[in-house]
Amino acid sequence: MDEHSLIRAAREGDLDAFNTLVLQYQDYLFNVALHMTADEDLSADALQEALLSAFRHIRAFRGGGFRSWLTRITINACYDELRRKSRRPAQPLEWIVRDGGEVDLNDWLYDPAPGTEYQVETSELETAIHAALRSLSAPYRAAVVLVDIQGYSYDEAAKILRVPVGTVRSRLARARANLRSLLGDVEDLMPVPVWFNIGAGSYQVPTA
Repeated sequence: MDEHSLIRAAREGDLDAFNTLVLQYQDYLFNVALHMTADEDLSADALQEALLSAFRHIRAFRGGGFRSWLTRITINACYDELRRKSRRPAQPLEWIVRDGGEVDLNDWLYDPAPGTEYQVETSELETAIHAALRSLSAPYRAAVVLVDIQGYSYDEAAKILRVPVGTVRSRLARARANLRSLLGDVEDLMPVPVWFNIGAGSYQVPTA
């Protein structure tokens, strides 16, 4: 069945049809959650809640992009998980220490490994980018994830987040400024332009 037929069947309560629908999006949705939470366990929990919510409320889907609809539900689930996490003792962020010290390297970061020195510096910069993303508040992080990492347009991001386009633009401008400020300590690692694969997406260190 095509997507429209699967959606129609899922709206009638067909769980198999729904599972077939989300199977093609689950990796993408997990990456969205991972960029939002920077925690695999939180991402898995958020995605599970998002998919349960999507199935329960699929009758509310009125057409348009099904992936965008799932993305909105996933981001909202991430907001919930981040709020729950904020009520628990937080772990301090581990920033880059060029001359020694521990660095929290996530094993899901992409590593091109063309050479040892390049590999180490790229890993350090990617880790710094992730730490900077985690420092943003959830609404600003969502704007960066949707536009700069997942490649949505401002209009598409606004529809997913259910905010005006101007709000997306202002959040993104402020988020990019914060990221530039936070990443200033590792700017000596930044060739220009710099693109990094982060999960299934890519991210360019903002220069303006």
